[in-house]
Amino acid sequence: MQSPAPPSTPVRQRILPQVFIPTAAIVLLLVALSIFVPEQATTWFTAAKNWTANDAGWFTILSVAGFLVFVVGVAISGYGRIKLGPDHSRPDYSYASWFAMLFAAGMGIGLMFFGVAEPIMHYATPPTGTAESAEAARQAMRITFFHWGVHAWAIYAVVALALAYFAYRHNLPLRVRSALYPLIGDRIHGPIGHAVDTFAALGTIFGLATSLGLGVMQINSGLNYLFGLEISTLVQVSLIGVIILVATGSVVAGLDSGVRRLSEINMIMAVALLAFVLVCGPTVHLMQAFVQNTGMYASQLFSMTFNLYAYEPSGWLGGWTLFYWGWWIAWSPFVGMFIARISRGRTVREFVVGVLLVPLGFTFLWMTIYGNSALFMVRSDGVQALVSAVSNDSSMALFEFLRHLPLTMITSSLAVVLVALFFVTSADSGALVIDMLTSKGEEESPVWQRIFWALLVGAIAVALLIAGGLESLQAATIASALPFTVVMILMCWGLLKAMHLDATKRSILREARMLPGTSGDWRARLKLLAHNPVKIEVVGFIRDHVLPALQEVAVELRKQDLPVEVTAGDDGRAWLRVGHGEEMDFFYSVRPQPYEAPTFALQDPRRPASEGTRHYRAEVYLREGGQDYDVMGWPKVQVIHDVLDQYERHRQFLDHVR
Repeated sequence: MQSPAPPSTPVRQRILPQVFIPTAAIVLLLVALSIFVPEQATTWFTAAKNWTANDAGWFTILSVAGFLVFVVGVAISGYGRIKLGPDHSRPDYSYASWFAMLFAAGMGIGLMFFGVAEPIMHYATPPTGTAESAEAARQAMRITFFHWGVHAWAIYAVVALALAYFAYRHNLPLRVRSALYPLIGDRIHGPIGHAVDTFAALGTIFGLATSLGLGVMQINSGLNYLFGLEISTLVQVSLIGVIILVATGSVVAGLDSGVRRLSEINMIMAVALLAFVLVCGPTVHLMQAFVQNTGMYASQLFSMTFNLYAYEPSGWLGGWTLFYWGWWIAWSPFVGMFIARISRGRTVREFVVGVLLVPLGFTFLWMTIYGNSALFMVRSDGVQALVSAVSNDSSMALFEFLRHLPLTMITSSLAVVLVALFFVTSADSGALVIDMLTSKGEEESPVWQRIFWALLVGAIAVALLIAGGLESLQAATIASALPFTVVMILMCWGLLKAMHLDATKRSILREARMLPGTSGDWRARLKLLAHNPVKIEVVGFIRDHVLPALQEVAVELRKQDLPVEVTAGDDGRAWLRVGHGEEMDFFYSVRPQPYEAPTFALQDPRRPASEGTRHYRAEVYLREGGQDYDVMGWPKVQVIHDVLDQYERHRQFLDHVR
């Protein structure tokens, strides 16, 4: 892993131009188009969204379902014991700090924006069924849980797991390209790797811009409610400018000093606001609803996952489910890299359980307390104004909801501050990730570059707001996510391939039979270890050492009145068979098995040309097949002991199954 560039290094040597330049150029071009030809930009964004949702929606749905199956399967398999780092590593952060950063980076602004708005919108305009009915209320919470459930965190977990595994266990750069190393090798450092990181940087920028756009719309609505500040694009642009400037301070401070402290403050304030609504709202109803919502979600997870509304075609899927899946995928390079940075030293199983379930529990609790409280107000207290307010401006939903609870001014002010802090946390976390992707340093990139990306993320959020507000934000997110979905599938493939090799190595180191010592002469043992024998050597060893060993064992077994057969084949192999009547016979064989010589092996000038680069091993085979260990060079007495070890295991097996 490269070390960070020193402060005296020239700028051109500290940035990665193959990623920095195309990423910055594409973003600046889109900003210019959105500002100077907003109507045309809106048309393009909408067309891209419609194609992605209508023609490629099935691919996105199937991919997201696959990501969930993948991370759960990896966690419950033997791979779950692998550490994200050396075997002796320990986590860098406590559970409390880790969970706080997971939550704040992953979904903070979205929960604030949609916690009240989404259940009310599904209640008023459900995808199927009668609006504003009890069934519509149940369906609203079920859909809300689905959109904010394990699929989102599975998407994050795929990217984060791959990045942490390759960076901390295999010392590759903490970049998306590293996950493709098992597939393309050193070419990750060339054009393919640069393209992958560029896609990741662009997806991060659009995902962040969507979150910041939603956040600033909500801040504007809160200030309008509190102080009568006008709701307009100009005000929202000004707010983005102010908050991005504040965010740059946290960006410069870095991960530990800036992001961690802000994340912990966010968590404390969010829990306080959540507890307030729980106590002042219909507490018993909320606890009942939480249990029922969770049960409905779990029982219908499979059917909801694959529901494309193919028999009830409408624009609902693209406006909701595909928007969320695209949002999570677009955010995954940013959130994934951020989670990877804070997860060094944890096991794969611990990582997956933590990332999938811990933030999920808080998210479900949040959605229940806010969503069901809002639905209770509408259905039981007759607060129809809440439905009208959400329909007119979804960014006003939270403040209209808090207006019907005690201490309205205090809680609304706290909500504005909380959204602003989530805004800052997302902006600085995203800027740290983007400048890691676009610089040569692996740990810390230049300060000016972090500031540059923080400002540019703000600029793209401004451009999307000018180009059409929420519709453009949704369209840009969905369209930017599709290319990275393909990259994520390749990441899963590469990660699985690397973990299989890792697990195989661990198994071999634990279970492989070692070459026995040769009468205390370690030099002779080293010579045998480094030698790559040809076929004639292995055949001679089997004839002169293995076959006599088998014959000696056979003599002793016949004394026990057991039918024994020892045979030598024309292909060089030798085997022993011990009969057990109606029970399973014992079979032990040693045969010459060819392999390609390792690349580090020196070419032996005495090797016959017909052998090429192949070398041979004297491998042991049992009734079940090859045992993947080599007895070449073993003394005869060690071969005899190996036969007896395997025969003893066979006898124990027969005793067990009788």
